[in-house]
Amino acid sequence: MLAKKILINLGLLLGAIVCLPQLAAATERPVFDMLLVRLAASPDQQASQSAIAKLRELKNFGVDDFLSVYQQDLPNNPRLRTVLDAICQQKDCDVSRLYWYKDLEAAKIAAKESGKPILSLHLLGNLNDELSCANSRFFRTALYPNAGVSKLLRDRFILHWQSERPVPKVTIDFGDGRKLEQTLTGNSVHYVLDSDGHPIDAIPGLYSPQAFMENLQDAENVWRSLGNSNSDLSTRREILMKYHRDRLTKLEKTWQADLTRLRLPAQPLLQPISTTSGATAIVASRLTLSKSAVELPILSSADRQVLAEVAPPSPFAKLSDQNWARLARLYQNRVYLDQGSLKLMERKLSPNASMASVVKSFESAIAQDTVRNEYVFHAQIHNWFANGEFVNSDSKSIIALNRRVYDQLFLTPANDPWLGLVNENVYTGISKG
Repeated sequence: MLAKKILINLGLLLGAIVCLPQLAAATERPVFDMLLVRLAASPDQQASQSAIAKLRELKNFGVDDFLSVYQQDLPNNPRLRTVLDAICQQKDCDVSRLYWYKDLEAAKIAAKESGKPILSLHLLGNLNDELSCANSRFFRTALYPNAGVSKLLRDRFILHWQSERPVPKVTIDFGDGRKLEQTLTGNSVHYVLDSDGHPIDAIPGLYSPQAFMENLQDAENVWRSLGNSNSDLSTRREILMKYHRDRLTKLEKTWQADLTRLRLPAQPLLQPISTTSGATAIVASRLTLSKSAVELPILSSADRQVLAEVAPPSPFAKLSDQNWARLARLYQNRVYLDQGSLKLMERKLSPNASMASVVKSFESAIAQDTVRNEYVFHAQIHNWFANGEFVNSDSKSIIALNRRVYDQLFLTPANDPWLGLVNENVYTGISKG
């Protein structure tokens, strides 16, 4: 009887699959297919996977169709949330409602058809996994569920994500059946690309929702001024270089003004980047406050001597941790999590945790990451573009820019397979093989 039911479901699904392309061609909005949505949620794995694949072909419409049927059930049904995450290719999609491409070429086609720029996320691990890198998990908490961010991304960008490499994980076995699993190191960056995949800007690391939207809107404006066309290379270069020069000039002014407000000595916004190899995972982790709060307890226990020697937090940081915190407090009133983010945090927190305390601490960390990322990482990215780098219509521009970001800014170079987690000069008593 069960086998017969499965065959019937598969037959109905195949019929729906045959009809969908014709329906999509006939109208801008494909006709809602209840059977397809129900099959996606079916316990029959084969039928579910086939239906999920078809809903992914419908893109945002497929996401909306699933939500229209199961919206009320999702908060208390992890299995349904897993199905929706597979349709979106993003963990916790029930609060973000965002559809992501995993293939850049497909995203470029969609960008050309829709007349939108691409927002391409690069991360360690996978966006649809619970244990992707810490930064991407915080994007899924602070940014994507935010009502303003979600609407901006859905309406005005084609979304794409790409994994740089698997995210390192450590497991602590307490010996009584309990295990603690945690990710280590890794940073994430959002690239704004034109429909040919050429970079316009890069937004490095975690920002407050408000600052993130401002950066996206600025990048979208310069994309519009390019006319989404690369036919005139010299004009494209001029527009991009001027945009980044202007942004760099504005950042320099606000940087000096902030130093004055804090009664700190004036110093240039841009400082030489150390290109020396061998940065440890602790150094890389301390570049990002929100991430370091999660990773440092484990990393520091492995190498306390290195931790003691690391001050300031990176070879090119400008301020001490204390002064970064003071600077962030100047902008703290612009950092707040909306109901979408709070709802997700509450779902993930331990029942014994203090929600108010966790939110306050997280918002403080976001404020610090925002000013650090803007004054350290983003300033350097603007400088690269302003000097004529990565502004040509070259298919390899985004690859070169991404490599520079991870090698020089995030200190996780591709030529280090161990991501700074292995110190060859420390004896462990364990065979290196």
